[in-house]
Amino acid sequence: MCGIAGWADPARELEDSAGVVRAMTDVLAARGPDGAGLWTDGHCALGHRRLAILDPAGGHQPMIAEDDAGEPLLVLSYNGEVFNHAELRAELELAGHKFRTRTDTEVVLRAWQEWGEDAPARLAGMFAFAVWEPARRRLVLVRDRLGVKPLAYAQAGSGLLFASEARALFTTGLVRRAVSADGLRDHLASVRTPGRTWYDGVAEVRPGHLLVLDDHGVHERPYWRLEARPHEDTVPESAARVRALLTRITRESLDADVPLGALLSGGLDSSALVALAQRENQRPLATFSVGFAGPFTPDALRATPDAPYVRAMVAHCGTRHRDLVLDPAALADPGHRLAALAARDHPGSGEMDISLYLLFRAVREHVTVALSGESADEVFGGYPWFHDPVRTGPGGYPWRYLTGHSGAYKALLRTDVAAELDLETHRAAHYDQALTETPRLRGETGTHRRTRELFHLHLTRWLPDLLDRKDRLSMASGLEVRVPFCDHRLVEYAFNAPWSQHTHDGREKSLLRAATASLLPAAVRERVKAPYPSTGDPRYHAVVREQAGDLLLSPASPAWAYLDPAALRQRLTRPAGDWATRAALDFAINLDLWLTSHTRRA
Repeated sequence: MCGIAGWADPARELEDSAGVVRAMTDVLAARGPDGAGLWTDGHCALGHRRLAILDPAGGHQPMIAEDDAGEPLLVLSYNGEVFNHAELRAELELAGHKFRTRTDTEVVLRAWQEWGEDAPARLAGMFAFAVWEPARRRLVLVRDRLGVKPLAYAQAGSGLLFASEARALFTTGLVRRAVSADGLRDHLASVRTPGRTWYDGVAEVRPGHLLVLDDHGVHERPYWRLEARPHEDTVPESAARVRALLTRITRESLDADVPLGALLSGGLDSSALVALAQRENQRPLATFSVGFAGPFTPDALRATPDAPYVRAMVAHCGTRHRDLVLDPAALADPGHRLAALAARDHPGSGEMDISLYLLFRAVREHVTVALSGESADEVFGGYPWFHDPVRTGPGGYPWRYLTGHSGAYKALLRTDVAAELDLETHRAAHYDQALTETPRLRGETGTHRRTRELFHLHLTRWLPDLLDRKDRLSMASGLEVRVPFCDHRLVEYAFNAPWSQHTHDGREKSLLRAATASLLPAAVRERVKAPYPSTGDPRYHAVVREQAGDLLLSPASPAWAYLDPAALRQRLTRPAGDWATRAALDFAINLDLWLTSHTRRA
């Protein structure tokens, strides 16, 4: 996993391109602490920061493919992991390609040399990369199918600047740092628009797309989309197929020349991965769980603590386990909040961002790569609202019932700001547009049609934000987090399984449970879904309320351009343990800190 950056312009010679791109890669240093690289010619500069995972001694980037005269044919700056690189390498060797390293980076380079723009469709994994073709003066940017790895860009005259993170673009002086109204609307409405960032003039390469800069300008096209296909397998056949896919994907995900482990919550998703990974591993797998100091307090979302289920899995699989316990004082530390904000580069989601940042920092002390169960709920229908006819009916995104963010955030807005943003109209238009993109089978109606819509909405409008959060907060500590449930081979298969199979035992995630039942202890297999844990410690509530109170005493804060002080003051009169209230206070504090930091860097 790495950080990439570059500047290309087919129409003119670039001045000081090396200095500009070096400054961008410096911003991305945490993503690649093991090395830096730079390549330039008159029309392009590519930069790279490396986190060495495969062949640490080799694989330096940018990587070049040369012709017989030693002239560059292709130059690649690559971020990610291609998990089927071994089979692609074998195919490319048969086609006559010679390899100098055992990296997947070189496989991508040779794949592009062999297949050109058809190469991305052959790659299975998580990746974002840039290919420069000197003879054609052509830059191609490519992003993986579900958007696991980020890739932002902005036009600069007739050229293009790009980087793993948008904040790197602003160091160039060629891109203005200005918040986009639609980006703010997306955040307040708890949605994600493919291709949109927080900033005016800065976009993202959309998941499953490649973007080309050449003499004709900039144009983007998809190389992959989810498709609706008939599903002929029976329930036992579907479960067996899911098991086979997960086994293969997990085996491929264990490929690393550095220490590797897995996140383990004791839930179905992470436990299934850990059980499969331990079967493939020669030694006890390193596993990690997160918890919070103080007693567990059940609530409507979390009926049981993780710890008993984690212990059951550790005993069952024999992993080498560490419980990472976070203290409320660390969660409330302004320095940690600022670090999480800097990593995400937008106001984020308060405590969850901070705890993930601290968790990943602690995990990085032991391993460089960690497997995660992220996205199983989106792929297999695990969220409670998938199973609630009221919440899944037409009229809007079903997750709005859980996050509470839309209402909590909107309640803090100034009246004029709320009127200008018009979140209801934005959310409705956003939802309607997302629905039009859902692939369908001819004649599909009723529950089948609606559940296909729900899966597609989650995979394209909800999951990308979760993946972005995980990438930014893990890479801030130089930790690579792999997400096997995002493998497109599994996603395509599960997307086309009928809802009756996803719920064949009357539970959520029935196919995944059936596929992995024999791997898990009964308690874990039957556990009701519990989301990522949150602290119930009153000390954290107290500090958050104090920090919100301090904000009210700061009339010059840039947050008041958006927020109503009276609304925030009213929130402070509510009970300390109210989840929506805490979300609102976290949002106000984060918005203030982020805007203050944004102003200093503008």
